[in-house]
Amino acid sequence: MNATPSQHPAVSVIMPVLNEERHLRNSVRHILEQEYEGEMEVVIALGPSTDRTDEIAAELVREDPRVHTVPNPTGRTPAALNAAINASRHPIVVRVDGHGMLSRNYIATAVRLLEETGAQNVGGIMNAEGENAWEEAVAAAMTSKIGVGNAAFHTGGQAGPAETVFLGVFRREALEQQGGYNIEFIRAQDWELNFRIREAGGLVWFSPELKVQYRPRPSVKALAKQYKDYGKWRHVVARYHSGSINARYLAPPTALCAFAAGLVVGAAVTPWGFVVPGAYLAAILAGSVPAGKGLSLKARAQIPVALATMHFSWGWGFLTSPRSLAKKVIASRRPAVTKAPAETAQRP
Repeated sequence: MNATPSQHPAVSVIMPVLNEERHLRNSVRHILEQEYEGEMEVVIALGPSTDRTDEIAAELVREDPRVHTVPNPTGRTPAALNAAINASRHPIVVRVDGHGMLSRNYIATAVRLLEETGAQNVGGIMNAEGENAWEEAVAAAMTSKIGVGNAAFHTGGQAGPAETVFLGVFRREALEQQGGYNIEFIRAQDWELNFRIREAGGLVWFSPELKVQYRPRPSVKALAKQYKDYGKWRHVVARYHSGSINARYLAPPTALCAFAAGLVVGAAVTPWGFVVPGAYLAAILAGSVPAGKGLSLKARAQIPVALATMHFSWGWGFLTSPRSLAKKVIASRRPAVTKAPAETAQRP
């Protein structure tokens, strides 16, 4: 029996890229080699890169007619995603980053889950993997509960409804109904869009069956910037949506404040103040042992550095997130659309 179109609906893969010369070709290869029988296209939104990203993208377009590009002059992720969505045409929309590698059956599994669950968006695990000792250390830190808490898309968990998911595979109707991504959310745009989908009565579904290989940032500086941005935008989210904060998100800024206070008290008042920063260092050293299982000695030695960078950068970003940024984002708030706009009647 031949498969019906509903079993293998056509898929648009959208990819925002900026300075991704290192991973872009491999990422697109993982898309084009998917074990999926339906029609597929790849739309790459090109930001103003300063490396060979545009050249590599042009090569990919020449090599495979399924690959297309669209400009993203701002270089901002939500604008890139909206541009790619608008330039794509299929009923299922798969978001992939330029340094993400889809598992071979990712799209087929996601389409099946959309059908089985009735969800508007499904997503899975950000499976961090490094290509050198430092990246392996960061990957170990990112997949450890001491590094990121108990977020299912980092550490895994049971399939079920979720507030948000990593990347996402959407029904186009859900994206169009909500008007795409809010371009004011330079970070955390996935959370904000999924919030509107859920507010409108839609289902966001997490499944550990879905895995995307993720390449960590290649240096301490790049990792620090990434996590500072995460912390800054998580505070924006907390101000945007009261009640969305919990102990996991407050842990990094609390640890940073306690560490700094301990150093000050230890240096200016009493050596007992050094107990707090000492306890923190002991905790991340102890947590690094199981996280580094199976890695080289060089990689294991860098896990505490990765953990401290993630914790303190996230905490600093959270504490210094300007209230004016949250006010700007709140002013751009889009109410969830609970009913799709009426379609124009077509003449026979």
